[in-house]
Amino acid sequence: MTRVSLSRLPGDRVLVVDSEMERSLPVADLPAYVRAREVEAPRWVWDDTARWHPSLLAAGVRVERCHDLRLGRRLLRRAPAVDVQLLKGEQSEHWDRLGPSLPSDPALFSIDDTAEHLRADLEDARQLAAVAGSAEAARLGLLLAAESSGALVAAEMTYAGVPWRVEVHERLLTGLLGPRPPRGGRPRELEALVAEVRSAFGAPGLNPDSRPELLAALRRAGLEATDTRASSLRALEHPGIVPLLRYKQLAHLFQTNGWAWIDQWVSGGRFRPSYQPAGSTTGRWSSNGGGALSFPAQVRPAAVADDGWMFVVADVAQLEPRVLAGMSGDRALARSARGADLYQGMVDDGAVASRNDAKLGLLGAMYGATSGESGRMVAGLTRRYPDAFGLVEAAARAGERGQVVRTLLGRGSPSLGDAWDSDPDDPPADPDSQARHRRAYGRFTRNFVVQGTGAEWALCWIADLRNRLWRLGETGPLVSRPHLVFFLHDEVVVHTPAALADAVAAQVTDAAATAAGLLFRDLTIDFPLNISIVRSYADAGKPGAAVEP
Repeated sequence: MTRVSLSRLPGDRVLVVDSEMERSLPVADLPAYVRAREVEAPRWVWDDTARWHPSLLAAGVRVERCHDLRLGRRLLRRAPAVDVQLLKGEQSEHWDRLGPSLPSDPALFSIDDTAEHLRADLEDARQLAAVAGSAEAARLGLLLAAESSGALVAAEMTYAGVPWRVEVHERLLTGLLGPRPPRGGRPRELEALVAEVRSAFGAPGLNPDSRPELLAALRRAGLEATDTRASSLRALEHPGIVPLLRYKQLAHLFQTNGWAWIDQWVSGGRFRPSYQPAGSTTGRWSSNGGGALSFPAQVRPAAVADDGWMFVVADVAQLEPRVLAGMSGDRALARSARGADLYQGMVDDGAVASRNDAKLGLLGAMYGATSGESGRMVAGLTRRYPDAFGLVEAAARAGERGQVVRTLLGRGSPSLGDAWDSDPDDPPADPDSQARHRRAYGRFTRNFVVQGTGAEWALCWIADLRNRLWRLGETGPLVSRPHLVFFLHDEVVVHTPAALADAVAAQVTDAAATAAGLLFRDLTIDFPLNISIVRSYADAGKPGAAVEP
């Protein structure tokens, strides 16, 4: 496959390098150049997909594949199977410091200095050499391709946006909070709840948003409160608790998805959040803003497909337990995972007496439960599923010894030094503190191997689905075809012409099977999907919305 690297140059120019030539282009000519070369289906190599792909999309150009050097370098530097010395060379210290592009950044050529004009071809050669020199070259190659495809998906979802009805959102806010308040003020319903809380606790000047003030008021009322979390408040008995909980719920809505949120994140009838692929250490995505990874239930009715279009919403049932079965090669757990409900499969296979026991045991194994009912279930299930439970136990023991662990495809965990609360080079001297840190790190590594591999499966899922959706459409730009508009760990939302909704649902299912085959070649693992075809995202999962995959 041809690799074509793009590097930013001073003077609004782009350096283009492939195996046969090296040339520079005016940045204005880049979309036409990329469009012409896409017939060869090359792999475009650039520093950061979030910097290059949006401008191409705006010009009506969509690339099939790329290699994101920033994400690749970050991954390879931490991969246990990679010789990091192979990543050193010209400009490598600048690549180490390169951070993600943000939506607020200016376009392609914001700063004319060395850190902003890195040679993509030189870094690409280093990364290729590092992969080739690894004993895990095939797995790392798959992970790098999936990670870069995820970056393309993230850019395309921000570009396309989630269809969003501002009038519906504002009507929901007004119904719950009252009219929009002046800047800096509270809505009417929040002010009424504040008055009710103040009266109930006999605290006329109480600010319920202030943790110290609220704790003091609770204690003056004779309540033993150590924090102000809603879960803790629910355990208290006092006339002021109900309005206080209601206030906290509505205040959160006002602060995170209120009118200011609409002003900042919704434009042209689209919610355009900012995603950060591999934003967490396990490879899961995070958000650069807009609350990209959650739609509160109160505002979901505002997510409405365009006229003549539908949402296809799909989520994976029990993703991480299925991933554990596949990565451990545990055939007994894989057998239990056949069908829609893995936990019920464990009951049917005679491993446990109830579905709740199965859930307690599996989650306890992945999160390190050692006591109580969950701990008891872990002990029993370890004998039934020795390979699966042994894998997470080995990861935990490795973490306690200070060893780095890895996902199935080779992503490495942070080191124990990175996990110290203090300076990584100056860990706690107290032996008891060190022991607590090691146990905590062991719980982290126990979950890291499973959660990280689950993120790899999800990346392969959306990478394959992205191209399937493109081929499913007729002709035209991205937003005229079925396209992804939302992704959250184990859930996708596709915006599609209504006539293609059933075909999209089939492609979503086929892509999940492809992802399973890529990761777990030697063992068949079912990844059943809950699929809904709906006009409003709020209706996903409701009776009548589900379809047979």
